[in-house]
Amino acid sequence: MPVSGPFCAPALAFCPRMCYYFREVNAMELRVLRYFLTVAREENITKAAEVLHMTQPTLSRQLSQLEEELGVRLFERGARHITLTNEGVLLRRRAQELVSLADKTERELAAQSELMEGEISLGCGVLDSVAVLADLMDSFSRLNPGVTFEVFTSAADVIRDRMDRGLTDVGLLLEPVSMDSYEFIRLGVRESWMAVMRPDDPLAAQESVTAADLARRELIMPLREAVKNELASWFGELYPSLRIRYTSNISTNAAILAQKGFGILVVIAGSLPFLDASKLVMRPLSPPLSSTSVLAWKRGVPLSPAATRFIEHARCFPGIGKHEN
Repeated sequence: MPVSGPFCAPALAFCPRMCYYFREVNAMELRVLRYFLTVAREENITKAAEVLHMTQPTLSRQLSQLEEELGVRLFERGARHITLTNEGVLLRRRAQELVSLADKTERELAAQSELMEGEISLGCGVLDSVAVLADLMDSFSRLNPGVTFEVFTSAADVIRDRMDRGLTDVGLLLEPVSMDSYEFIRLGVRESWMAVMRPDDPLAAQESVTAADLARRELIMPLREAVKNELASWFGELYPSLRIRYTSNISTNAAILAQKGFGILVVIAGSLPFLDASKLVMRPLSPPLSSTSVLAWKRGVPLSPAATRFIEHARCFPGIGKHEN
């Protein structure tokens, strides 16, 4: 079946033939993409042919046909190793998405005829509400032991993109986030914002930290634009004068910067669940600032039986609030 839509991305605009290829992918071409990914991983055609249980000339011919069809050179061939060209790097990224989606679809179709088996793909940030998600997964697994979970961790914008492309079934997203294209259930967990600093920092001696306290310091802030807007409202008129030295989408990396003295980290408390108090301490913002999170899925998109049942299970699970559209 041809695959269309998100795989024909603007990033492919420099190569119309590659863009056309991704619109016309079928089962045979998926097999060739798997060959390509194996060669890219092994960096050696002979080794890749051994992994694929095929002859080296056959594999080389398949790759040459792929390059000819796409109209680009995918590999720089050396004496011992091969490396990807820029076009090859782009194809590897898109091929991984296609193959992942194809594998997921096959598992879901197989699960249609079996006793509630299959895999549910979940996406989430690092939040306090992940504890509720873990309890939900445990409760669901007890009722459906044949279902497994794939958990992908990233920021809300990345999770939404994966849901849009069909790679993730259900996402746990930190608000604020646009929900125009999604159905969702709001969780009954408040995600509290904190200032994080070294134990020897003067702010560590305070019970809480104000906007004025932070305005005098260099800061490490979240990367997400919607979250920055939320924090801008909390800082008020002080926000334009803040000294934001670094932004980061990964709280653990940001915490390392804070521990090294790069600045005061402003972050959700739940994003650092195993904080070492001998290296970093948290202080709540004053006045308090908190956010909520939602369990969301793409509106109008058919889900696997396992994912559908998981959502039904979530609707009546303790710790999850009223369903909203």
